[in-house]
Order: sequence, then structure tokens, then C-alpha cells
Amino acid sequence: MRPLTPDDDRLLSTLPEGVAPDFFDRFYFNLHGSTPDPLIMIGAGVYPGTGVVDAYVLRVDGGVQRNLRLGDEPGDLATGALGPLSWRIVEPLAEWALALGPNPLGVEFDVVWRARTAAWRTEDIEVDNGRGGQSRFGHFFQSGRYEGTLTLDGERRDVTGWLGQRDRSRGVRVVAGGQGLHLWVQAQFADRSIAFMLDEDRSNQVIMCDGGVLWENGETDPIVSVAHRLQFDDGLDFRRGELRIVTKSGEDFTLTADGTFGGGFLSGGGYGGWHGKRHGRNHVAYDEFPLDGSVTPRNLDMPLTDRPAVFSLNGEQGAGVFEFAHSRSARYTYRPSLDG
Repeated sequence: MRPLTPDDDRLLSTLPEGVAPDFFDRFYFNLHGSTPDPLIMIGAGVYPGTGVVDAYVLRVDGGVQRNLRLGDEPGDLATGALGPLSWRIVEPLAEWALALGPNPLGVEFDVVWRARTAAWRTEDIEVDNGRGGQSRFGHFFQSGRYEGTLTLDGERRDVTGWLGQRDRSRGVRVVAGGQGLHLWVQAQFADRSIAFMLDEDRSNQVIMCDGGVLWENGETDPIVSVAHRLQFDDGLDFRRGELRIVTKSGEDFTLTADGTFGGGFLSGGGYGGWHGKRHGRNHVAYDEFPLDGSVTPRNLDMPLTDRPAVFSLNGEQGAGVFEFAHSRSARYTYRPSLDG
């Protein structure tokens, strides 16, 4: 596998040779304390082929998910800013600065994210797409700690020491059909991040399992298998579950996840067809999802969800995000792979 370089972290401003016009380059961060309430998610992407820049900030707390979407076209891909949101790579693969000014979300922040683990890079991901071909994109993720301030509805708090995972992806991603279950789990503990991606097809066969136990001391232990027993409700919403994880070093442990906090629906951030589209100059959209069971992965425009979660491992509590997508196809039935 090719090692990461600083160029892998910089957002591109020009379209690489020989790729489709819908080539994208996106980043994502989440921010939370020792519990995932509140959870803040920040993402932005550039589409050099069309000159579009878009971004989102999601806030999950108090039984509500609040969604802010920003767009511009033709966007200036080099500024590192879009409306009230700005970002700057201080040191590639190690440190980013993020800031959000006044906006309808009731959230403002001025924070620095610093890596606390090595970045985990997957091989380029190839999936069938709706155009009869394959989409291909690169992907890596990394755990970090924050310092700075977060303001919620006028109440300012110091978030120094708060945790968060970031994700970088770049390529062409138009996905349609075939997948039954998708998980991207990132459980943050005091000295490590347990992070992996697991994908199964609609016959419950594993098509990807990739990730590792990433320690603050720089060591990594690749994950070789994940078995799961998960609970979904009638809305295909994740509630709780168990994950048995085996690593290359021979570690074999069970991680439990409580996802009853609700929210984290990435549809609110524009996933599901909004990204990369022209919405006009200086576009701002804001809405809310009540977390009372009326909004579910089944009735949104797409099911992908970054669920705030509490994790437990051998009596130790952690927090993070349990990303999932349960297929809405009548041809798919979830089946646990963990006995018991």
C-alpha cells in the first residue's frame, strides 16, 4: 500500500487528468467530549470539474438534530472558506484549524484538531455505480484531540481535550445497489481509537473489512475480522449492539455500542444527492430533525447515519460515532454474524 503524503491531505483546486467531471475531494470531522452529547460534525468538499464548493455542519443534542448546508458556485476552491465556515491545514496529516462564525444553527467554534494516532489508509475503494461502471475513491481516517472553544446558543465552553475522528476521501463516488450493511465504527478511548469499515452485500457476505486499533503511542494493530449482533428498529435505525473484533496481533475482544441517543442522519448534511450540485451563489439552508422517532433512515432520502454512541470495552467507557447504513431493499434481511 502506498504511504500517505502531505498531498493526500490538501484539497485539490484543479481536476486531475483523465477523471470524470464529478470528481470530488472531501473532508469530515466530528467533535465530542467523553460522551457524544453534544456531537458536532463538520464536512466540506470541492468539485474542481464544476467549480462547486459545498459544506455542512450538523449539531446533535437536546433531542434535536440541527442541519446547516452551505454552497457556492462557481466557488473559489483555494480560499479554505465558505460562508461562516473556514478551515486551514496547519500541518498535513497532523493539524487542522476549523472555525465557524454566526449562523442559524446556534453553533460557533474556533478549534484546532491535532492528530493523536497514525492515519489509517484503506486501499482505493471500487464499487459498482449507477452508470454501469465503477466508482473509485481513496480514503483514510485518523483520530485526534481538540483545543479551543465551542459556543452553543450563546454558552461558550472550552473543548480542550475533546476527541474526534476525521475522514478524508477523494475520487468519484456514485454508488447504487448491491450493499446490504455498511458500518464505519470509530470508538474513542483515552489511549486509542478502535476504527474500521465493514461492508456486506445483500446475501450477508463480507465485501470489505478494513481498519485497526490505533494507539496514541503510534502503534497500530490491524483488524482482521469483525462479527456483529446489532439491533435495528422498524425504521431501520440502529439501537445497540455487540462487535467481536479480532486483530492481527491475536487480540480478541467484544466492543458494545449504545446508539439510543438518536440522530446523526447524514441526509441533513446533503448526503444523498445534494453534494456537488449547483445551488446558486452563497447558498445557505437550515432545517431540523426532531429525534422523536418520526425521522428514520427508512424515510429520509438516504439511510447513511453517523450515530452518536457510547462504547464499552472490558468495563472501560468510550464515545464516538457508529456510522451505519441498513439497506432498504426488500431483498435484504439483516443477519447477525456473532453467535449467541
